[in-house]
Amino acid sequence: MQIMKSLAAKGRLLAITLALFALMATVAQGATKMPSFTLPSVKDGAAVKSSGYQGQAMLINFFATWCPPCRKEIPDFIKLQKEYGPKGFTVIGISTDQGGASLVDKFAQKMEINYPVLLSDSETPAAFGGILGIPTSFLVNKEGNVVKRYDGYVDHQTLVKDLNAILK
Repeated sequence: MQIMKSLAAKGRLLAITLALFALMATVAQGATKMPSFTLPSVKDGAAVKSSGYQGQAMLINFFATWCPPCRKEIPDFIKLQKEYGPKGFTVIGISTDQGGASLVDKFAQKMEINYPVLLSDSETPAAFGGILGIPTSFLVNKEGNVVKRYDGYVDHQTLVKDLNAILK
């Protein structure tokens, strides 16, 4: 009986130790690789590959034209694109609208969006871990790792702070 208790205690200790090692490995890894995607541009339907932005920091923004918080973010994204574009950064808008590319392109022109706007498929949001609501954005460093997820509206100051941290 004493041997059984000793084995059970050693088993629990081993399980705890393994769990701690797994947790430390996850924390050490920190960021996850951005999923690759190829999506059509709303402007001309041309296939845009995420690999074409390799070596750049990115803000991937899932949005819809009818979404008020999404509309509120766009002027800040335009400013970020103007200021940080020359420093190796780009915003990529991915529309989840069901109305087609023409609708989204008209919206992009009206809003004077100065960054690529693509039309989402069903696989891309899932590859990013699922989009439960919009807007949802992902900050990606120059190594291609997702370093931050923003669920909902994100203010300009937060984006500038986080962007400056990864562009050092």
